[in-house]
This record gives sequence, structure tokens and C-alpha cells, in this order.
Amino acid sequence: MAHKASEYKTDVYVDWCPGCGDFGILSALQMALAELNLEPHNVVVVSGVGNAAKTPHFVKANGVHTLHGRLLPFAMGIKVANPNLEVIGVGGDGDGLGIGAGHFVNAGRRNIDMAYLLYNNGVYGLTKGQASPTLRLGMQTKSLPKPNINEAINPVALAITVGYTFVARSYAFDVMHLKNTIKQGIEHKGLALVECLQPCPVYNDINTKDWYGGEDRKDASGKPQSRLYKLEEAGFDPVVHDAGEVFKKKVAGLEKAEEWGDRIPIGVFYKNELESTFQERFAKRIPFYIANPPAKQMLKDENGVSTLDLSEFMDDLKTS
Repeated sequence: MAHKASEYKTDVYVDWCPGCGDFGILSALQMALAELNLEPHNVVVVSGVGNAAKTPHFVKANGVHTLHGRLLPFAMGIKVANPNLEVIGVGGDGDGLGIGAGHFVNAGRRNIDMAYLLYNNGVYGLTKGQASPTLRLGMQTKSLPKPNINEAINPVALAITVGYTFVARSYAFDVMHLKNTIKQGIEHKGLALVECLQPCPVYNDINTKDWYGGEDRKDASGKPQSRLYKLEEAGFDPVVHDAGEVFKKKVAGLEKAEEWGDRIPIGVFYKNELESTFQERFAKRIPFYIANPPAKQMLKDENGVSTLDLSEFMDDLKTS
């Protein structure tokens, strides 16, 4: 039976600030889960710390609210323990690219089959608007006494560089585009990053909804000229069709990722399903891994006596 987005809503009060881009991301995620017809008990939403990290409280599925910057190792551990679950990481730019940057980079080496939604507003919205790792050099948002003196991390460029096999960006207030992008990320065979651009109406007074919408650059007729354009409508092809295209496609994605200012691309920058996933590599070493993963193995009986039979595993080791 087809699901509805409302089935993925909880009764928990959504306490984000009015106008926060998180609302659009939450709606897009719930719609994506419904359109993919995923059973809530087979979905796990994992977060770290921050405003974005509240998302699991608002999604009626399995939710794990973990430590600051540590959502990726928790999420990867869940997926390795039970590869049959649909695991989705959700977190902010500070959580994922500040304290969590090491995990962000090393996750790309493994290509675990899961999706990671990175909410990006350029500030630490939960702790009064300090500059996050994605705030650009020289920008001075309202909480900063002086302009930012650090270079920014580009999430899309970094993800392509370190090995994510699906890298995309969308915008919180283009809910339909974001929903479709999240769906693609979840369906992708491998590790998917979806950067979600979002205004912070309280602390980021530069990259506002009006700024993204181009209210400050109207044409002669008074129509706003949006800064956002869709890669798919511009004819950009991010898909790796054969192994010889990998480097070329990465370079093309990186070039697009560097565009910012009056023209900001959203859509898919890089997609490669030719790369083996961590689960596929693991199954080559342990043939029964997918059918009988760790999460489904009974470790002890009702008396506390171990029931784990490692004989098949040991036989595999002896013959490998």
C-alpha cells in the first residue's frame, strides 16, 4: 500500500524558528520516504547535535540522536550491522564539517550504501550564529563582530574529492526539487551526499530567502532573478557511464561546485554506480553477510549461553 507523507510525521512539536529552511528539508524528506514507499520500521534517521539534528524527533521512523559530529560513524555502524535497513544521516554544516570533518572525509573511502543530508546555512544556528565551516571568507553575519577570516569548505567539492559516489545540492524552499534530489540519493547504490542550502532567518542576514530568490537583482519588468539554476535543465550530465569517465566527470562536477554568487547550481554534480559498495566488498569476504548480518544473529540464548556459530566464518578464513 502506498504511503503518505503524513505517515512519517510525529506528534513532537517542531520548534525551529519561523522561516527556518529546516522546515522545507523536513517536508522534502517525509515526501521522499512516502514516494519511495519505504516502511517506517525499515528506515533509520541518524543525527548528531544542532538544530538540524532534531530531525529524527519529527520523522516517524527509527531515529538515533547521537553525539556532536559523530552521526556518520553511528550511521555507518548501523548500516554495516544490518545492510537491509535504509539509513539516512541528517546534520548541519557545523556538525558535519567542523568537529565531524574527519568522519566526513573517511566515509568517502568506504562507499557505504546510505544517504547523508547536510543542512547548510553558514552559521551555528543553535549556539547564536558563530561562523560555520561553510561561511565564506570576508562575510560578516549579524553575530560576528568582524568579518570571517577563514576560507570556507565547499561540501560538494570535498565530497567529490574524497570518494562519495553521489553528490548533489538542492535548496530548502524548492521543496519539490529537494524531494526529488533526496529520492535520488536514497535510491543511489553507494554513499550519497545531498547538500541542502537553507536560509537562517535569525543569524545569517546575508544568504537570505530573498538573496537566493534574487529580490536584489530584479529585471526591467521588476521580476526577481533567482541565483539558483538547475543543472539538469542546463544539460549537465553527472553520470559515470564507464570507468574511463571517472576523472573527467569528477573534474566537471568540481568546476560546477565552484560556481557561486549570481549563479548557483543545484542538482546532481556527480554520480557513479560502477564503484563497489562497502557491503559488496564485505560480502566477498563473508558470503553469508547479507543473508545473515550481525544484527540478525542471536548472540546468546535465554540462559545467557552463547549461540554464535563461527565455524562457517572460520572455514572461510582458512580457505581465503
